[in-house]
Amino acid sequence: MNQESSPSDHTDGQDSLLLLKTLQSLWTKKEMNKQLKEETRRGFAALEDPLAGLLDMLESSSDWKGKGHSLGYYITNELQLWIKEHPAVQESGLRLKKLQTRVFRILAQSQVNLLDPLISIFQLHTADQNSLLGHVSHVYHKGKYKEAAILSIKLKLQLDLDVEKMCTPLLLQEKTNLVEAYVAEYPDLQRKLLQILDMWCEPSFNTTDISRQYQGLRPNKLNHKMLSKLVFRLLEQYNLDPALCPNVINQRHLGSLKYLFYKRFVEKTMTQENWADHVQNTVGENRWLQEQLIQLLVSYCDLNTAARWALRYSLPEKTLPYGVANELQKLKAQERVEDAESRVGDYEKDKKEGYYQLPIPRENIHFLQTWEGMLRWREKVLQPGQVVGVDMEWRPSFGVVGRPRVSVLQIAIEEQVFLLDLLQLLKPDEMEELSHFVQTLFSDPTIIKLGYGMSGDLHSLAATCSAFKEMDKHVQGIVDLLAVDKQLQKCWRKSSLQVDVLSQEKGCGDRGFRQPERGLSLLVQHVLGKPLDKTEQLSNWEKRPLREEQILYAASDAYCLLEVYKKLCEDPSGFGLCSDLTESLVGKPTTKSRAKKQLNQQEMPSPSEQQAKVIGMEALSPPPSISPKEFSVVCDNMLQGLGRHLRCLGVDVRMLENDDNHRKAAELCNCDKYLKISKDQMRQLMQLSGLLTEEDNADWLTKSEEKQETNPASDTSESDSLQPVYNPNCQWLEESDVNVETLTLATGASLQLAAIPAGVLGKADLSYFYCCTQCGKVFWEGSHFGRVVSQFKEALGTAEGSQSFYELS
Repeated sequence: MNQESSPSDHTDGQDSLLLLKTLQSLWTKKEMNKQLKEETRRGFAALEDPLAGLLDMLESSSDWKGKGHSLGYYITNELQLWIKEHPAVQESGLRLKKLQTRVFRILAQSQVNLLDPLISIFQLHTADQNSLLGHVSHVYHKGKYKEAAILSIKLKLQLDLDVEKMCTPLLLQEKTNLVEAYVAEYPDLQRKLLQILDMWCEPSFNTTDISRQYQGLRPNKLNHKMLSKLVFRLLEQYNLDPALCPNVINQRHLGSLKYLFYKRFVEKTMTQENWADHVQNTVGENRWLQEQLIQLLVSYCDLNTAARWALRYSLPEKTLPYGVANELQKLKAQERVEDAESRVGDYEKDKKEGYYQLPIPRENIHFLQTWEGMLRWREKVLQPGQVVGVDMEWRPSFGVVGRPRVSVLQIAIEEQVFLLDLLQLLKPDEMEELSHFVQTLFSDPTIIKLGYGMSGDLHSLAATCSAFKEMDKHVQGIVDLLAVDKQLQKCWRKSSLQVDVLSQEKGCGDRGFRQPERGLSLLVQHVLGKPLDKTEQLSNWEKRPLREEQILYAASDAYCLLEVYKKLCEDPSGFGLCSDLTESLVGKPTTKSRAKKQLNQQEMPSPSEQQAKVIGMEALSPPPSISPKEFSVVCDNMLQGLGRHLRCLGVDVRMLENDDNHRKAAELCNCDKYLKISKDQMRQLMQLSGLLTEEDNADWLTKSEEKQETNPASDTSESDSLQPVYNPNCQWLEESDVNVETLTLATGASLQLAAIPAGVLGKADLSYFYCCTQCGKVFWEGSHFGRVVSQFKEALGTAEGSQSFYELS
């Protein structure tokens, strides 16, 4: 063995602890250099048993138990590299088994970065399987669920362990990434995991029963909504059959049914045929969904209608509500089996007044299912200088796993509309001609293509057929009227035009209540005077033959783009646009958000400087700024971090929990007036309420005086004077503001004193409380106030800026 002369040379068989002490000295001096590396490797060479020596050193130190780069990790990693260069030192047989037994104790306490080198050095993959499983079980039962899962992944023990037992505590800790890693390489475990999650999603299953088995873990994190989202993500990620999860799928379909009922009977934005078609496709042959449908029909319609649908599905009378069963008996006795849809309402007419109407005859609308039908029009559509309206339709997914595919591609030119049936035209024998035509159309800069949110449509087209996958990189000559719409909305936001729009909505047709127009329909209304009829938007566009109402809707959706564009070009200044409208409009597409189109739509790549003039609205002035207090925001569970930051900035935020109904957003307090209550006044109020005893009061006063003596107030420095002060819109509490007998405010709100934790009154640095005059909630400056101040002071750059921020909030 080569020995070099140095002050720290050791003879063969040197003590491993002496080596550790030498290395610690170098490590403490931060001499992470060549000398440390040389000393480490020289020490390995001098040790009689380097593997046992490593365990001696790890057992005699503890720095490797903490997170981050440690000397223990450095020594272990160096030994792993050294062994590769000196394979003869590797142990085997009984001696190796003894070393493996020792290393198990270290694995139970080590960080993740130590696992791989220790497993490699001590060849744990060759260890006795029962010993490995016993060690993982030991770690698990000590409550180290994450560590047990990681170790089992590293040792590839998943198939020998109970997937439900291993993954449940991880889900309670929101470690879904670790759960996914646990089953990633094992399709059987993936299926078992999904079946377990689906079982937990049964409506009658109580998820709190699971969490009670694991002390210290939060049960509120395991709920049906979270589990359902996880199931659908895993189904798509692992490309598994949704039939594995009938409970989750049923609940998703039930949600679709409720949505359809809302669109039909509340918004009244779906035709009867369209609605009934979707209901039948959603329910199918599923008996449970059929029974849920009957319950919804009873709520939204009448017993007779529910009975007719029950008759259609041949539901047993014993499964039906009492009134529906009676109606079903009457129907059978009278032998009057009519179509169930005929009784659900007939408020719409085939020709709806008050809506945009196609200005072309019906024979000029062509539904094309073969390339020969399009061939005669190809040259006219691709004529240089042509203006073409483009839109696409597909079957709405209603949240079901998988991406929808475009079913109909609409192309409109002056006096003609072509509806291309992509379900037929994308078949192998037709695909080549169609894809060449479409790519030529979108890449020709001399042809103006009109759309509304064209980027979303192009992404959907790319997802439908691989031939269109790269087409969005070559599109030219796009006029995206969504961008026009955004600019026009700024002009009309506070203009008298909005009053006209509202009056038109109230008098449009004979349908009673109707949702305000939005999207393309609102743009058409602003420019052409009447909105689009969108009742066919959520149609089943994959069902053939298309209904006449669907054909007229699809044609209108594309042709109206031509008329809007023409109107804007005739009088751009009248709409607040620049005069050179035609040149400035041509650019790249932008995205839109449509209820039926649920793909993850991303913005197209940034256009060149010339094409960046998408709209040419430079003359428009931006809307006036508003202060944070002037608007309210609702954040769901996924946006709670954003919600907390907005609250700090003075915005009124309502944050919804996982199980909250989003209609709770309507219950915001929205009050910005507070009563300022001194600590002495609050102490008296809490005594009156019985929440503060005389003994508690005396004890807190004593503690407060002790804190003041221990930490006397120092002189106010210049920097202290710049510290922000919480100063909401408030006035001091007067005797007339509160009824001391009932502890209610003059507004009638009850003081919510029970929410004040014990010990708050004893804080020496707390002077005031603030009470909302509308709801009675009590607020005070909490311990995190300083951290919030520090965070936003850094974001705003200066203490003065931070001061302004707190005056604002």
